[in-house]
Amino acid sequence: MEILVKRVYDAAEPADGFRVLVDRLWPRGVSKERAALDLWDKDVAPSAELRTEFHHEGMTWDAFAAAYRAEMAAHPAVGELRATLAAHAVVTLLHSVADPAHNHAVLLREALLA
Repeated sequence: MEILVKRVYDAAEPADGFRVLVDRLWPRGVSKERAALDLWDKDVAPSAELRTEFHHEGMTWDAFAAAYRAEMAAHPAVGELRATLAAHAVVTLLHSVADPAHNHAVLLREALLA
């Protein structure tokens, strides 16, 4: 299985395969039609507290990554998502974070491929 990571604000493409929004909140200004989702999995997103600490309270990337990995390890949602995605050759994890390198979808991709 190939897992891609993409902003939900970018145009949907056939090469995206199975499209999964992995944010807890619906992205601003994006209609359901434009998002072209196959699945919205809020349960694999960082907790509201962790998201707030990282995006609004200055938590470092390394601290966020460690805390999110711990959340994923303690929650069965990642394993459930892995099982759901197994039937698809190409999967795109969609997120709304502006930074392409420092976002939870990158960490989730690592966990799903592990």
